[in-house]
Amino acid sequence: MPEPVFALIDCNSFYASCERVFRPDLQRTPIVVLSNNDGCVIARSADAKPFVKMGALFHEIRGDLKHQGVVAFSSNYALYGDMSERVMSIIEARLPAVEVYSIDEAFADLTGIPGSLEHLSRTLQSEIKQKTGISVGIGIAGTKTLAKLANHAAKRWQRQTGGVVDLRDPVRRVKLLKVIPVEDVWGIGRRMQVHLNALGIKTAWDLASCDAWELRKRFNVIIEKTVRELRGTACLELEEAAPAKQEICCSRSFGIRLKTIEPIQEAITAYATRAAEKLRQQSSLCRQIRVSLRTGMFNPTEAKYANGILCQLPYPTDDTRLIIAAAREGISRLYRDGFSYAKAQVLLLDLCRRDEYTQDLFAPEQPVKTERLMSVLDAINRRWGRGTLQPGRIAKPVEWSMRREFLSPAYTTRWTDLLLARAQ
Repeated sequence: MPEPVFALIDCNSFYASCERVFRPDLQRTPIVVLSNNDGCVIARSADAKPFVKMGALFHEIRGDLKHQGVVAFSSNYALYGDMSERVMSIIEARLPAVEVYSIDEAFADLTGIPGSLEHLSRTLQSEIKQKTGISVGIGIAGTKTLAKLANHAAKRWQRQTGGVVDLRDPVRRVKLLKVIPVEDVWGIGRRMQVHLNALGIKTAWDLASCDAWELRKRFNVIIEKTVRELRGTACLELEEAAPAKQEICCSRSFGIRLKTIEPIQEAITAYATRAAEKLRQQSSLCRQIRVSLRTGMFNPTEAKYANGILCQLPYPTDDTRLIIAAAREGISRLYRDGFSYAKAQVLLLDLCRRDEYTQDLFAPEQPVKTERLMSVLDAINRRWGRGTLQPGRIAKPVEWSMRREFLSPAYTTRWTDLLLARAQ
């Protein structure tokens, strides 16, 4: 039986790279991408990292960015999501087993694939770049944890490696583990780093040299698996199908402070609509929801208020209309006059898979016509774009929508934003 081999394919500075694909004039310009409402920096191009810290508040560094020649973009999730699908479709077409781990990275099982895996990786890297304009780093190793470290090395030493690192050679693996800080190991968070440092564990090699069983007794089974993976024993398998979420959340900060209930009701309707879409995407039903509302919490001159409420649904459902009605009722009970509200949230709870739900003979259940209606609604929005059909309670234009002063066009998902080629 062949030894297991995993690869991690990770897009380089993904959000910034997506912006650069359609702005070739910015290829040599540092770029940052901002969070919702242009609040803080959530992504940086490699050449922007010396000038900007991750999480820096935009209003505090706006002048500095302009002085340093750094260009800021509002987060364009429609563009990033579509570009991610294009990258992942190429990976899935070329490799037999793929786990999409996040919007910009995927694990692949290369076990048993003949020929040079490095050559295969460079061919895949070149194809992704040619067809999408996105650069990727690829790490290859005998475990997922080591593949993650190999990818880290491929991106850190891009010029020397060309963006591909194969860690299956034991000598090469030990050499890398000795220079990688323990906090850069996949799954080691800040709290765990503090504990490990106190035990004299500073590098990935120090961690790999520890007694796995003793660390399990002191901490948990996750750290034990990490140690074994660093030694080359595969403990984590590929998850080709993402597990269904146990909770579904839709939460946004308003673009402006809201003082009356009408726009808040519109916002909560939009959030409930999106949460219901996510619910149907994973073929689940929801039994109850939690709605919450709060003011801004950091302005000392503003009155503070935050509260949430659980709303029971009449039966397990994925009906957008029922979920909206419950969410609006919840907001009506939470709302208090005299406050400036900054954020609302809809959280779907007590989920069950549609194929695992056993109906009660004497309890109400979702009508068949509702399922047909939701299927038609989703089919239209998939074909013509999200929001083509939506509840009439959501006003246009939306006064409470996110503040995105530096939003780029939806180059790949909106006809009016397509780039035009003009003859000179």
